[in-house]
Amino acid sequence: MNSKKNQPPVLASLEQVTRREGDLSLANRLAALQTWLASDLYELEQDLAETSQKSQELNKTGDLARKAAAHLIAQPGKRIRPLCVMIAARMGNKTFDQQVKDLAIACELMHAATLLHDDVLDEGEERRGTPTSRVLFGNTASVLAGDHLLLYALRKIENVGKQELLSSAMKTMSEMIAAETLQLEQRRSFLPSRENYISVVEGKTAALFRWGLRAGGIIASLAPAQIDSLGKIGFVLGKAFQLIDDVLDLEGDPKLTGKNLFTDLREGKLTWPIILGCERDPNILPLIQAHIKDESISAKQIVNALSKLNAIADTRALAESEGAFAKQLLQSFPPTQAREAMKVIIDTIILRHV
Repeated sequence: MNSKKNQPPVLASLEQVTRREGDLSLANRLAALQTWLASDLYELEQDLAETSQKSQELNKTGDLARKAAAHLIAQPGKRIRPLCVMIAARMGNKTFDQQVKDLAIACELMHAATLLHDDVLDEGEERRGTPTSRVLFGNTASVLAGDHLLLYALRKIENVGKQELLSSAMKTMSEMIAAETLQLEQRRSFLPSRENYISVVEGKTAALFRWGLRAGGIIASLAPAQIDSLGKIGFVLGKAFQLIDDVLDLEGDPKLTGKNLFTDLREGKLTWPIILGCERDPNILPLIQAHIKDESISAKQIVNALSKLNAIADTRALAESEGAFAKQLLQSFPPTQAREAMKVIIDTIILRHV
């Protein structure tokens, strides 16, 4: 299964981008991680491909909904969240059996569902380098596809047979919905608030990372203290992930990220660089408001102003600090290959360009 033709593109694409950006050490570690997990990742991709084709009858738009879900899942995402489940389970010496596979797939499907819903709310046109499902199949189909994936994820978790995992997944979904609602309420009114930003990030992003790592630890029968540590690592990683997303929205390469630049800025979403910029210079907020209202101020002008205030660089620095804290929490685990793999995931999140 380790032959090149059978290796899934997930870690390979991350490795290639990292190597191209000049971080040879991380690229080599990603290559080693792919070799270690190649068979597991291959099975994950095969099951996700099958999942995208399965559906119960939804209604008369059911076929379109299936196509909308399949379109997104078929695109090669980073699969960071299922990787967290897999590696957390390995930290308890549990291999990629059916239970771990179901939880890993469920974690990815929960994430995919939020993307389908987000693209409708944000009127997104491009995702992972291709037109969004809503563009191809319509908003209704995209919403139904997201709903279906959430239900399918819950069934996968139910199959595992641990009520704790099912209950925590539903709680996580509730947090994600509440955070999305808050973000929607704040959009375009644009009041730079650290409190609102943190609430959105913790609910939309960090909560799912926390659930994935805890789920891997629970199914591997780790000690309660270790499971709690994994949850803390996931929560920290989720916040770091979003901080880097904020940076990439302002200075990423669309060919690598698969998303247009300045999307969050254009939609009036709170991001950390903008909050820092507004705190450091009161003239930033009127510029952003003018951009959102009629684009009389260009996004590049705002980015240049934020760069001069070190708002973008300090956002990366904060993400790096969160990554360092996650590694510190990891030190409580035995020095195994799984622990080293988790360090690779942390560095990939912090240093990523996609």
